[in-house]
Amino acid sequence: MNPVLVTGGSGYVGTQLIAALLRAGTPVRATMRSTAHGADLRAAVRRGDADDDGLEVVAADLTADDGWAAAVAGCQEVHHVASPIPSVQPEDPDELIVPAREGALRVLRAAWAAGVRRVVLTSSFAAVGYTPKPGAEFTEDDWTDPDTPGLAPYPRSKAIAERAAWDLMERDGGDTELVVVNPTAIFGPTLTTTVRSTMQLIKGMLDGTMSVLPRQRFGVVDVRDVAQLHILAMAAPKAAGRRFLAVSDSPTMSFLELADLLRGRLGPLAARVPTQEGPGDDPPRLIIHNDRARTELGWRPRAAEATIAESAESLRDLGLLAPKDDR
Repeated sequence: MNPVLVTGGSGYVGTQLIAALLRAGTPVRATMRSTAHGADLRAAVRRGDADDDGLEVVAADLTADDGWAAAVAGCQEVHHVASPIPSVQPEDPDELIVPAREGALRVLRAAWAAGVRRVVLTSSFAAVGYTPKPGAEFTEDDWTDPDTPGLAPYPRSKAIAERAAWDLMERDGGDTELVVVNPTAIFGPTLTTTVRSTMQLIKGMLDGTMSVLPRQRFGVVDVRDVAQLHILAMAAPKAAGRRFLAVSDSPTMSFLELADLLRGRLGPLAARVPTQEGPGDDPPRLIIHNDRARTELGWRPRAAEATIAESAESLRDLGLLAPKDDR
């Protein structure tokens, strides 16, 4: 059986996707910037109840051509998950835009040259719904305008990179098919001991290092459901050339509602979670539709409440929370 390539294999989504593929008996080749931490990836996959014997780890960086031809060789399917996610927004937007765009194009060109059947690319709701819209109701037909006034570098990078990917495949993609998954805010259990992405927010709330809650509203999706949507999108013939929003069926959530949920579900573990919002107006109550993924692919996401609680529990179980007396 040909291996399936997963880029960004050591990340929050990548580890869950690799574990799901291996549990299904699919051999996986995973890219990392360096194989020096390959043992950490294998440990993460084993936490996901997968046998890492079917895992091959190779080095390839989004910012360089080296390694990509070898990474895709012999693969018919590529999950392109790797993309830069900042802990803080950079002053120079190109610090995110260039590696996101050029990395996606680099992987797609390598896939096309190797005769890959299909690439499923992880984009983001940031490429869909970060331009204000009357009613704040979004589907896969919506696009974030990179020139929206005040748009932060991260959503700009996601919109630009995804547009560039579609443009390239339409122009030069040959027989290689492209499918895009657009997740909202991804939460859920982590398999890595390095706290990344939204898990940093959960950890900050539980540790008390986040003292004031941002005024923001967002959709929630479980990291395991994002992995499952990738697998469904790779398998379904009719998914070719389509975008799929990944969001739970639960209403969109504010940080204040998330904090209330943590306190209600986790008791003493959530004793340091803040209760006050920062200044400003309440954000609009977004409506984000997942109908396409549900009806066309049979995707069934978890409830946001369970996902949030299990995010915190995984941090606790991995010993990643500050001790109670460490204030």
